[in-house]
Amino acid sequence: MRIARFSDGTNPVYGALEEGSTRIVGLKGDPLFSPVEPSGQIYELDEVRLLSPVIPRSKVVGIGNNYSGAPVPADERTEPPIFLKANTSVIGPDDPIAIPQWSSDVVFEGELAIVIKSLAKDIAVADAPQVVLGYTIANDVTARDQMTGGPWTRGKSFDTACPLGPWITVDPDLDVDNLSLRSFLNGQSAQDASTSTMIWNAHELVSFVSHQMTLLPGDVIVTGAPAGCGRIDAGDRVEIEIEGIGRLSNPVVRA
Repeated sequence: MRIARFSDGTNPVYGALEEGSTRIVGLKGDPLFSPVEPSGQIYELDEVRLLSPVIPRSKVVGIGNNYSGAPVPADERTEPPIFLKANTSVIGPDDPIAIPQWSSDVVFEGELAIVIKSLAKDIAVADAPQVVLGYTIANDVTARDQMTGGPWTRGKSFDTACPLGPWITVDPDLDVDNLSLRSFLNGQSAQDASTSTMIWNAHELVSFVSHQMTLLPGDVIVTGAPAGCGRIDAGDRVEIEIEGIGRLSNPVVRA
């Protein structure tokens, strides 16, 4: 099942659709905080505007340096850098990424994103699936010229720096440890990797982060970017595709 958040021309609506289907079944309320219950409304995918599938109530947690060209033995792994992106940086599919006036070096970073469904503190790796709602795609947009000499907040948290979408894939059979991740800049291939080359896999990251801070329903963990990220400029379009989830596409403008 895929959970989408969208606009039909009025207020944001939540809905569910099956893989390969273009029919969205409307839901009553936010599925993070309400039982999944059909509203009786049916929508066509091409007649609505997809929004960010989740608006984090609390935070977006970022992970750095999480891809390797070869498997890294557990006893040789070091803890990954961890940072926060403001929840106000989140936008949805086809929303423009606005390059700030104060930056001249902004890059895209296509990543797998984990959506948390329940309070999580000091979670064991084996218990991580119990607190995960599903998975979506993130673009961890970064003002690279603001990333030296201090905290990463400015370079990671400006408005529009966190596109999410197109929906949340909720599938217990989805092998998140072996998904193809590709990105394209103006139609040209950029990133081309697999989540199998993540140093810390999705469930390990949920556990790791939950030992650093309490995770709340709607929080998002962006799991790091493989090689191939690149600079973006006004007029560009970035597309990120993850097997089993979908494709996230955003144009780029200058703020």
